[in-house]
Amino acid sequence: MPSKNPSWFANVNPNVFLSTVAIIFIFLVVVVLAPNSFELITKNLNQWVTDSFSWFYVLSVAIFLILLIYIALSDMGKIKLGPDHSQPNYSNASWFALLFTAGMGIGLMFFGVAEPVMHYVSPPEGAGETIQAAQQSMRVTFFHWGFHAWAIYTVVGLALAYFAYRHNLPLKIRSALYPIIGEKIYGPIGDAVDTFATIGTVFGVATTLGFGVTQINSGLNYLFGIQQSASTQVILIIVVSTMASMSVFLGLDKGIKRLSELNLILVLTLLLFVFFASSSIYLLQTTIQNAGQYVSNLFAMTFNLYAYQPNGWIGGWTIMYWAWWISWSPFVGMFIARVSKGRTIREFIVGVLLIPTGFTLIWMGFMGNAALYSILHEANHSLVVAVQRDSSVALFAFLQSLPFSSVMSLLATCLVMLFFVTSADSGALVTDYLTAKSENSPIWQRLFWTVLMAVLAIVLLLVGGLDALQSATMMSALPVTFIMLLICWGLVKALRLDVIKMNALQEARITPRAIQNPRSWQQRLGLIMHYPHTETEVSQYIQTEVSKAFQSVQKEFQRRKLTVTIRSITDGLELRVDHHDEINFIYQVVIRETVPPRFMPEMTADEISYYQAEVFLKEGGQNYDVMDWTSDDLLQDIIDQYERHLHFLSLVRTPE
Repeated sequence: MPSKNPSWFANVNPNVFLSTVAIIFIFLVVVVLAPNSFELITKNLNQWVTDSFSWFYVLSVAIFLILLIYIALSDMGKIKLGPDHSQPNYSNASWFALLFTAGMGIGLMFFGVAEPVMHYVSPPEGAGETIQAAQQSMRVTFFHWGFHAWAIYTVVGLALAYFAYRHNLPLKIRSALYPIIGEKIYGPIGDAVDTFATIGTVFGVATTLGFGVTQINSGLNYLFGIQQSASTQVILIIVVSTMASMSVFLGLDKGIKRLSELNLILVLTLLLFVFFASSSIYLLQTTIQNAGQYVSNLFAMTFNLYAYQPNGWIGGWTIMYWAWWISWSPFVGMFIARVSKGRTIREFIVGVLLIPTGFTLIWMGFMGNAALYSILHEANHSLVVAVQRDSSVALFAFLQSLPFSSVMSLLATCLVMLFFVTSADSGALVTDYLTAKSENSPIWQRLFWTVLMAVLAIVLLLVGGLDALQSATMMSALPVTFIMLLICWGLVKALRLDVIKMNALQEARITPRAIQNPRSWQQRLGLIMHYPHTETEVSQYIQTEVSKAFQSVQKEFQRRKLTVTIRSITDGLELRVDHHDEINFIYQVVIRETVPPRFMPEMTADEISYYQAEVFLKEGGQNYDVMDWTSDDLLQDIIDQYERHLHFLSLVRTPE
């Protein structure tokens, strides 16, 4: 019987897809019908969130960074994002290009010059337009674009990649909550989490498209005199979205990957031009000094809420940035996870946290200090005026003071446009993952989200609702922060279990192979499956088989002129080899109460307590049971442990 052709919407998750579209439609209707009222409400709510929860944002972001450092330095860092045999799908160069482009490439173009200049004019502390203000402006800029921003992305990306590739869960935000809510991730709770993440992604990309075209428009106005107007910006959104649609059509490997690599080459070209065209020695000196000040003040800046001298600055800058990175974390985190399969967790954290941060600091250091050099040493006050009037022209106003300004402005405009394209197609790719049942979606689904984000940006641009959308995006970061903290909890919980299993596979003691009378595999299976024992059985075993083995060892050691004592201890028996001035060897077998596995067929409801014969060394219990081992088995194990002890003594022995 011929199979039915699947319907065109067969891969759509209707709960997430339809609810997301409905919420976006309602949002658009409200903004179009009452733009002023909606903007006022969102701004007031956003201000309330900032005033009331600044401490929560600061503490949460600090937790994310500290947790990642702990995971990377612990045994958890050895775990792979995928099966143990998996290898990365992308070379390091391609991987870095994808990370950089998806994370904040467009932000670097927009704020690389603008933010240092704005902080120089209006610093958080002290007087503006001074040498101290210039140093502070770079330190604050590094803080906003450094480790904390990428820690937010890394937490989400790590959780998604780990659960998707290590535990074969869907590559969705809901999967990160599996250790906490279990199979409920496939129900309404999981749908709600993915819906919220999808809305945040769509709003974030639409806001970027809306505000970003102003910078492209500024570049075209500088180069070709094209008027800065809403109609021009609408055309630019259409052009950028069309290019993004072509990239989406080509897919991740052919489209986004190649654009990302091209972006990286062009960014390096622009960066090197600024380095050589400006005062190179000055840029090296100031950037290194800025980096040192940033790192040395990192802890104090992390927890600085300006609580004793409130001035509103932290809400307009630091909290705004933390909220912005958090609201984008589902989008960027999922994209990073998508391209990171096969890497170890330590490699992932070091790569995502340090490499883009390092490049970001170099970019901000060179671009920001070059702009400040132009202001401080070349009296380019017009740059300050231009940035204060319209921050979107900051890059082009700065390039105007350098040679080949027209060529470099054209390159910068192309870069901004390409970054928008990669942001749009990456956003469409991630949104499609969140709203689909599987990754193999038809092209129309990815194109649908590209078009929807473009339409959303155009409508909001025309009715003046972009500020409202930005405020709404900022507010959405608050519940996402709660979700991220739950993700951290679930991630650590799952990773600890994985580490225990990893160590168990490496360190677990298995029954020694008896030399004289080797067991069959069926006998070995019967031995390890006969788990439950009473305290009396274990005590009797120690007094017979363990005592017999100890006496055999004692006899052989005494023949070799070593003093060996056997003595009864609390709940067990001890063998001690006297090494005189060096550390003695101690091997004990002790009765220990244990919790038997539930799957064992011998389990009965009437029996409560079970015991095992656990091996103890001088350092303590070794977490393995020797119950029912033969004397020959025990002898082999004693010699194994004694050989390890002698190796230890040889390492610490100091020649006289």
